[in-house]
Amino acid sequence: MAALPRLVSFWFLFKVTLIFSASAQEENQFIHHGFEGSKLKLDGLAKIHPNGLLQLTNTSERISGHAFYPFPFKFNSSSSQSLSFSTSFVFAMFPKLPNYGGHGMAFFISPSTDFSEAVAGSHLGIFNRSNNGQFTNHIFAIELDTVQSPEFNDIDGNHVGIDVNGLQSNESASARYFSDEKKEFESLVLESGKPIQIWIDYNGQEKLVNVTLAPVPNPKPSRPLLSTSIDLSQILQDSMYVGLSAATGTRVSDYYILGWSFNKSGPAQNLDISKLPPLPPPPPTPGKKLNHTVIVSIVAAAVVLITIAAAVYFVKKKKYEEVYEDWEKEYSPHRFSYKNLYKATKGGSGKVYRGVLPSSHAEIAVKKVCHDSDHGMKQFVSEIVSMGKLRHRNLVQLRGYCRRKGELLLVYDYMPNGSLDKILYSNTRPSLNWFQRFRIIKGVAFGLLYLHEEWEQVVLHRDIKPANVLLDADLEGKLGDFGLARLYDHGNDLHTTNVVGTVGYLAPELLRNGRGTTSTDVYAFGVFMLEVACGRRPVQPGELDLLDWVIDYWQKGDVLDASDPRLEGIYVEEQMEIVLKLGLFCSHSNPDTRPSMRQVVQYLDGGALLPDIPLNSSVFGVLTAKNEAPNNGMASFASLVRSDSPHTMSTIDSIITVGR
Repeated sequence: MAALPRLVSFWFLFKVTLIFSASAQEENQFIHHGFEGSKLKLDGLAKIHPNGLLQLTNTSERISGHAFYPFPFKFNSSSSQSLSFSTSFVFAMFPKLPNYGGHGMAFFISPSTDFSEAVAGSHLGIFNRSNNGQFTNHIFAIELDTVQSPEFNDIDGNHVGIDVNGLQSNESASARYFSDEKKEFESLVLESGKPIQIWIDYNGQEKLVNVTLAPVPNPKPSRPLLSTSIDLSQILQDSMYVGLSAATGTRVSDYYILGWSFNKSGPAQNLDISKLPPLPPPPPTPGKKLNHTVIVSIVAAAVVLITIAAAVYFVKKKKYEEVYEDWEKEYSPHRFSYKNLYKATKGGSGKVYRGVLPSSHAEIAVKKVCHDSDHGMKQFVSEIVSMGKLRHRNLVQLRGYCRRKGELLLVYDYMPNGSLDKILYSNTRPSLNWFQRFRIIKGVAFGLLYLHEEWEQVVLHRDIKPANVLLDADLEGKLGDFGLARLYDHGNDLHTTNVVGTVGYLAPELLRNGRGTTSTDVYAFGVFMLEVACGRRPVQPGELDLLDWVIDYWQKGDVLDASDPRLEGIYVEEQMEIVLKLGLFCSHSNPDTRPSMRQVVQYLDGGALLPDIPLNSSVFGVLTAKNEAPNNGMASFASLVRSDSPHTMSTIDSIITVGR
């Protein structure tokens, strides 16, 4: 009889263990085939229909809707190895007008469910203009974007993007799915009105995000559309909500979710397509019921217009004649027609001019570049197209190119506030304050770090200066003008004998051996930092060169007095001192002593202490002249450039510019 209480106690503990185990499993995952009784937290225009269909928005303008799982999940963000999750959902988008819906929807993970300050339209109901891109957001999102937004460097109006803390995607791709039967990717229209399934998987141990699409009822393809390395342990906090968002602007769509599965610690459960609620019938297409008379009239008018257009075409053909060779076929998606650019810019002329693309209404800047065929036009265009794939918030997006009559036209996103040097040296526009200048310096540093270390190839810009830093509507700096840039594989050296760039920003060793490296870019960035902080050009006739100017103040013990007097002493002293000293450090005569751009970013962010730099002007901005006497062993770099020394100026080709 004594064994009976022990048996009862054991049975009680066993049942409690089962209950807690089941509870823990429910807290880690969920699955919904329709959402009736799901208790999702909804806001905006989101609602659940009687049949269980979740609708995030209707065809009202400039609205958004959100649906959240009602409780936060406990992510172990302190350990990236154990931070893994998986989700899948089926969605459908019904545009009010064919091929004119928007703006899209997103799955996201956020520390909060309060998105009252978020903006609809291109911000997808998740971000607004002030917080977009901020590290403090702690938001990870997968966007299904149906409107091309130039401000976020969108690749097109039908793409999937991986977003971290903002809407300029870390990686994006046009919507497609891999057909395991055909062994190739096939196109997919997000706004087809047909159900589409998406799978999002994150492996914390490999720090890998995979995003996969397929039309319903296809099974999950063997190859994802996107596969990107991201360490989400730096983004996700311990307690996070998972949600879905959709938004409209002046372009509108109905957004529906049919089913949703999520697992915080393993593969999400498979959705049973047969259990999903049905979609409503698609809205009628406007103008579909045209009568026979109207159709005949339209056809007759079309014939007349085609006849007229053909006549005009032959008259104007010479006006829009382009250079097009067989090897350019592989680059055709990146080539603009001269006719479209001529219309977009209304026949604008000059070195750089502004335009608006008629198809997307995106503002562009078109720059004319003369390129000697001896340099290899095919290689040059290949590199330009490759650099069109660069995606970073601090780089001006290069959209493509056009060739015509010996001219190469480069097409960029338009920056409304123009180049940095125009504001820095303007006598009419208000001067930039220190907060704006420091943000521009850091932004360009992040852009250069991406070019040097974080993209699939190493990109040397080779012409870093304020004239090539453009400012967007928020006065955020973006490095542009890749006309002189070159690419090479990580671990390889770039071999070039053509010295290109601008006098005052050229590293000494570049004049000696004509070999560009990431270190020569660092040198130019150092001069750039000093110029932004001091408001002085690197070389000014009859005055001390910029490097000597800063060193002179430093040796006097008052380096902060070298700052731009237009700042009126209003700046953060620690930041100004770091920028001035780091500018000199980057301008060291020995390229091996200069910091890398990763170290530069760490110094600017305060994540590393700047090393002691000797107060000796002979180690900054100079070139060793081995054939000269010891007492003249170091010559001023600026003086050397201005001299007629055969080992300097004779090696500089016509691409070098002097001053601005």
